[in-house]
Parts: sequence; structure tokens; C-alpha cells
Amino acid sequence: MAATEPAPAPSPLPTLSSRADFEAFQRRAQDRWRQLWEGDRTVVSVSIGSCSIAKDALAVLGACREIAGDRAVVREVACDGACWMEPWLEIKRPGQPPVIYGNLDPGDVPALLANQLEGKAIGVRAEQPFNSIPPLAEHPFYAHQQRIVLANAGVIDPYSVEEAVARGAYSAYLKVLFDLSPEETIAEVTAANIRGRGGAGFPAGIKWESGRKARARPKFVVCNSHEGEPNVYKDRRIHEGDPHRILEGILIACIACGAERGYNYIGGEYPLAIQRFKRAVADAERLGLIGRNVLGSGKDVFFRVRTGGGAYICGEGSALMYSVMGVRGQPRTKPPRSVEEGIWKRPTVANNTETLAAIPDIVNKGGAWFASIGTEKSKGTKLMTVQGPLKTMGLVEVPMGVTMRTLLFDVWGGMREASLFKGVQTGGVSAGPLTEEHLDLPIDFDSLADVGGMLGSGGFAVFDQHVCAVDFARYLTAFNRYESCSKCVPCRLGNPALVEIIDRIRFGRGSLDDLPLIERTSKHIVELSLCGLGQVAPMPLLGMMKQFADEFRAHIVDGVCPAGVCPISAGDEALAAGD
Repeated sequence: MAATEPAPAPSPLPTLSSRADFEAFQRRAQDRWRQLWEGDRTVVSVSIGSCSIAKDALAVLGACREIAGDRAVVREVACDGACWMEPWLEIKRPGQPPVIYGNLDPGDVPALLANQLEGKAIGVRAEQPFNSIPPLAEHPFYAHQQRIVLANAGVIDPYSVEEAVARGAYSAYLKVLFDLSPEETIAEVTAANIRGRGGAGFPAGIKWESGRKARARPKFVVCNSHEGEPNVYKDRRIHEGDPHRILEGILIACIACGAERGYNYIGGEYPLAIQRFKRAVADAERLGLIGRNVLGSGKDVFFRVRTGGGAYICGEGSALMYSVMGVRGQPRTKPPRSVEEGIWKRPTVANNTETLAAIPDIVNKGGAWFASIGTEKSKGTKLMTVQGPLKTMGLVEVPMGVTMRTLLFDVWGGMREASLFKGVQTGGVSAGPLTEEHLDLPIDFDSLADVGGMLGSGGFAVFDQHVCAVDFARYLTAFNRYESCSKCVPCRLGNPALVEIIDRIRFGRGSLDDLPLIERTSKHIVELSLCGLGQVAPMPLLGMMKQFADEFRAHIVDGVCPAGVCPISAGDEALAAGD
């Protein structure tokens, strides 16, 4: 099945040349939005995202359009993070609150539209129950969330700039263009103390201030939307669900930092995200929100989209900038920092997608408001994703400081039947796992480090008793081996050496001397590698060795894999035959 859907034809848009023009357009958009929901026609909203397309959501959308005809408004929205209930749709009947129905197939559509399938109702968008259907906000998946970045995901049509504007898009951009000076904008971002959501956690306000003070011109702003880790998909969902929010954050950063051009570097594995974001850029250009003398403000902002070729290393800041310029993506030494010398050797401010997507609300509501959420050193909300044998997997947005236990066993519903919790891999492929004893630690930028974990970009992989720690460590180490750019010797040779050692253990040919050898080799990789990939590449393996030392010893000393998944479990005859 295709990974994308045909994009709808662009609707006619006016060219706005002043603030008054934009405010008039905004009022018209808000009026149409109210009429949509307060009118006398049924409104059917179908979730279409890369996760739901894989589960036949396009057929559900087609069935809705065919059966409803002119009797209802059938519209397309995006996944709101609840991947566990895809495909889902929302039905808003006149005089009734919207009801969400989940886990559908095309054959359910006739009964749904006839109001005869209440058993598949997940919740109602209202404060009170409706016909025994509980409020959606009371569902455990939503109850702990505080949705800022995801406020419009699953609500607006991602192809409609009018719906985005009706829900507040570009209102913060307008303030930055006309009401706030660049210094005042940066002051709000600094007051919010928002730290980089890509994993490094560097304060965005400090980075913007450094970019503003840089003397060389031209300047650039780059949004890092590469997201190459195997268990992270938060930026994909923002692009698919609310692309104008990302674009607005980038444009605000351009104005505040004095940058003439903004870029968004999107992973090439995200075709639907690329398609929807490019439409957002095209519509913003048609409206006059990008270009020369934006809305008569006297300020020029231009924009380009760049796509990656699938190299994980291009998520590293300096390698990303080389890729944007069209050359091989490899990291470089620092200094100089990117705010001094980035794209084409000019000052460049680089932020993660999630960081920039939070900026419009920070500008509109103030840095102090954002800083009131979260913990003392980790402010605001954080998008987090999960994979593994859990009941309600998906993307959530929760305040910083929530515990891992709350996330896994309340928000994500706990383990599936026949699965017992064994551990959770943190930090993508850049940190170690947590076990049962660590689940009550708060999740933020600092609290997990003492036990070998890491928040990273917010991607977690839960594993149960059927997963072998040695085999899982091999997968994580092999990922870093394959994704090494090979520029520096410690990473290029060290990671393959680690994989070879793990394979000896998996095949029953390891010795206890291999364990200190892993530690020595890892020390060299961490201390001598050029960039962040090599500097953290051995961490998942070291974490598995620490938390599951008995499993490594079982492979070496006892000659067995407790989980029964490694080649050693096949027996000596199969190993001798090369199976």
C-alpha cells in the first residue's frame, strides 16, 4: 500500500499585504470554523496518517465519502498520537458533542453513519458523558496529557491553512512582526527556559541570543526534522498533523535572530510529512507570509525544504548542515559553533522540530507560563513515543517530570496479556535501559543520567521476558555500526569490534575476558570519537551489561540463552553446521 495519499488540490487563497489583511482573513477563517461545528450538517473527520494508512484508513475515508454523499461533511484530519486506536474517526451530529470511534474497518462505516455502532466508541469531546460514552479526556491515554504542541493534531485538516489560522496559527508570528522587538521575543524564549527537544537539552534562548549577536551575514535558521532513530516518531506526527505550527516557529526564529532564510531538514523516510509540510509552505507563500516585506512589516523571510537520504548521522547538527548544502553529511570539530559558522560558513541557529513547534505558544502566552509547567530544570511538556508489547502505544505530550511508571502503566495501558515487564530502553540508541527499580524516577533531562538512562528525544522501547538482553544489545550496537559515517577511527572500527564480541557471546564462543574487553573498547570509542554518535554508541551495550549481567554470564558460563532467542540456543550440532 502506498505510504502517502494524493494531496487535495490547493484552494484559492488571497495575497495578504498588511496586518489588517491577515486579521480580516483570520476572522473569516474563524467564522467558517464556527459554522462547520455549529451548523445543521453532520461532520465526519477521519484520521489519515502514516500509521493509519497502513491499517486501511484510506478505505475508511473513501467509504465515508461514498456513503455520506451530500448528507454530511467528510473531512480529513491526522493521527493525534493514539496509534493504538487507528483507524479512527470522529462524528459530530447536530446538537450533539463529537464522538470518537476507534479500531474501525471499511465495513463498519454504514453502521457508524447510521448511529448503530456505539460499541466502538472511545470517548466524547465533552466534559460530561454522552449516552454512556465517557469524556475522551478521562481515558487513561489522555488523562495525564497536557497538549500544547499537539493541540491541533487530529482536530484540523493538515492541508487547510484556513483551519490552522482559525485555530490560532500565525498569530504569534504577527506579534513578532509588529508588536515585539527581536530582543523581546528572545527574552520570552529565554524566560520559558525551553531546552532542545532533540536530546541535547541546550537552552534555546541562549542559542537564539548567540545567533542574534553574530555579526556575519547572511544568517540562517535550520529546523532539524531528521529523526533517524528507530523508535522515535514524534516529529513525524507534528508534520503530519499540524505543519503550520512548525513553519510558524521557524519563521519566528528567523525574525528574532535576524536570519534571512529558514530551512526545514526532513528525513526522507517521511513522505507524507514532507508532502503536508511542503503544502503548508506553499500556502504560506501564497498568502504572503513568506517573502519580501511580509505583510508590509518591512521584514524579509525566505524558506526552503530539504530532505535527507536516510543517514542517521545527518541528525547531528554539523552533519545536517553539510547535507543541507548538498555535500556528504559528516560531523566536524567544534569550535566554531554553528551560531558562528554554520551553513555556507555563516551564522546558523539549529533547533529540533518539537522545540520550534512550542515557540508560537510561548510567544502568545509568555515565557513565564511555559516555565510554570514541568520541573525546576526541565520546563514545559515533552512529546514521548513508545514501542513494545504495551496495550495503547502511541505518541503522548506530558509535563516534564512524569514518572516512567505513570507513562508505561497508566498512559500506555501496561503490558499486553502474556507479557511481563523486563525493561525499557531509553534515549533511543544512545543510553542504557531501566528496570523495575527505576520506574518511579521522574523523566526529564537530568534525573535518568545517574542510573545510565537518558531522556534523549523521548523515544522508549519496552521489552518483555521474551527478549534477550544480549541479543537486544547486539541490535542497538549494530545500528550504530551501520550508521557510523566512518570519518573517525574510534567509531569506524570500534563499533564493528563490539558487534564481533557480542556475536561471539551469542554463538556460545565467548569468554569472561570479553566483558572487560567490551568496557575497554567502549571507553576508547566514547572518549575519542569526533561527534555525539560515537560518544554514546556503546552506552546501550554497557547499560545492558550492567542491568542484565546474569544473562551475559549465562551465555558465557552456562552456554545458554535464558530467553531462547540467540544462536547458542540452537545447540552444538546446528552451530557446527553454520545454521
